[in-house]
Amino acid sequence: MKVKVGDTVKVIAGANKGKEGKVLKTYKQTNRVIIGGVNIVKKHEKPGRTNETGGILEIESAIHASNVKIIERGKNETKKKVEKAKETTALEKPKKTKKPKEKKTGDE
Repeated sequence: MKVKVGDTVKVIAGANKGKEGKVLKTYKQTNRVIIGGVNIVKKHEKPGRTNETGGILEIESAIHASNVKIIERGKNETKKKVEKAKETTALEKPKKTKKPKEKKTGDE
């Protein structure tokens, strides 16, 4: 699957055609993605411990990855941090320089 979490995508097929949003979650086995603000469905929920009143919730539902087109790649912050860490450690290490060898004289 070419779509990753954090990418900005546009829906190119289906009922939500033309809508844009960021990828919130991907499901690799079923090849589906959840996009923020796209494919909103109503879910009826009973009262329980987490939701004491219950009611009708509006949540994003998954759509197939083939129905989306990548507009902008999400920037992976952890990758940048690793690269930056490697650069700083490389700069902090002093370079080893060879000291000129002293010539021994026969006077000793």
